[in-house]
Amino acid sequence: MPATTGAPTLLLVPTELELARLADHGGFPEGVGLVRTCGFGPVAAAARTSALLARLSPARVVLVGIAGSYDAQALPVGTAVQFQAAAIEGIGVGEGERLLAPPALGFPQWPGRAPGAAIHDRIELAPLMAPRAPAPLLLTTCSASDSPAHAAQRRARFPEAAAEDMEGFGVALACAMEGVPLAIVRGISNEVGDRDPARWRIPSALCAARELVLALLARGSG
Repeated sequence: MPATTGAPTLLLVPTELELARLADHGGFPEGVGLVRTCGFGPVAAAARTSALLARLSPARVVLVGIAGSYDAQALPVGTAVQFQAAAIEGIGVGEGERLLAPPALGFPQWPGRAPGAAIHDRIELAPLMAPRAPAPLLLTTCSASDSPAHAAQRRARFPEAAAEDMEGFGVALACAMEGVPLAIVRGISNEVGDRDPARWRIPSALCAARELVLALLARGSG
């Protein structure tokens, strides 16, 4: 797909695997937006998003991919959800229960351009449509939780978190620095801490994410 500046919507997908599974279900029709990959993990996602924002100058960004659910009853595997905010776990001093995150350390990851605009470990997003109920928090990590106990430890620090991913906050930070609105839609492919691929539902999760993105974009333009 040729690079085009000034696109209304930039659709970011973390990995080629996710992009391929989205394509299996029809992908995103021409005219919906530019589709690009942003890389795996928060560092690659932030760097790649910054480069794409500089080159393409989109009016808004939508991150689409998979995530794990912290509560499969509230957020079942195979469904999709739009998030209201993204947070990050693991930045600061120490680890596990000893972790001191940026708010506790007294300085932000980014000071911001105006009073009150500092970014610590949480960024509010710009949903494609205002949610009818309180929307969930997406927790970004540098490494996925490797057990239910690990997942519980992380959620104890972020009790609002509904799902875990590895790119959301990185993309959000890049967008916030440039003042570009970001929406995040994730399909739920597994329960957080479950490392058995036999129980993951990546195709159905991405099918649900694609359908939700298309529906939200259609409502927003209607």
